[in-house]
Amino acid sequence: RMAYFGDVLGVALGVALGMDPGAPVVAVCLVVALVLSFLGQQHWLATDTLLGIMAQGALALGMVTLSLIEGARVDLMATLFGDILAVRADELVFIGGAAVAALGLVTAFWSRFLALAINEDLARVEGVPVNVVRAIQMLLIAIVIAVAMRIVGVLLVTALLIIPAATVRGFVRSPEAMAIAAAATGSLAVLGGLGLSLTLDTPTGPSIVVAALAYFLVGALLTVHRAAR
Repeated sequence: RMAYFGDVLGVALGVALGMDPGAPVVAVCLVVALVLSFLGQQHWLATDTLLGIMAQGALALGMVTLSLIEGARVDLMATLFGDILAVRADELVFIGGAAVAALGLVTAFWSRFLALAINEDLARVEGVPVNVVRAIQMLLIAIVIAVAMRIVGVLLVTALLIIPAATVRGFVRSPEAMAIAAAATGSLAVLGGLGLSLTLDTPTGPSIVVAALAYFLVGALLTVHRAAR
């Protein structure tokens, strides 16, 4: 749901400061996540409304900012749709570090994330600090999105977050199994997309999402067939 948050705006900030876009993207995503968490607690607007306003607003503001920066040279196609083949060695180190940090947060807060996902009121009764856990969850999603932007771009990152989980949902019995299976399916989608891109000379980011979609369709057919038996 946070696919657009701060990604293009972070790229624009990086260009303006003469920096690599990676760090500004992460910083802006984290700030937006904290702002969203705060506004969500005020019950001023529905969460979906806030998501739509901040997502589209960040994307539009980033594009406008880029157009106003003299001499800015940014590959918008790579920004919007990703370019995994252009990832540098130092960026791989950054992505690896972010992945380890994300895995550590998920492991440390898994039971609290799960309680919050099942029922927020029940989690609060059980002593879970709901506001703190929600903020950590949004920060985690922001980090993942900032990293995934380099692979599939701003416009397709939501697909890589949602489709693998939806693919394995009908084949697992527990949240833990679903998380592991979804991660494995996402990895297979990346490999399949790279193969598709290499074979057909298609854009890498969209090819990865097409591979994920193909896995989802196969999974959906198998689920329907099993239910019909």
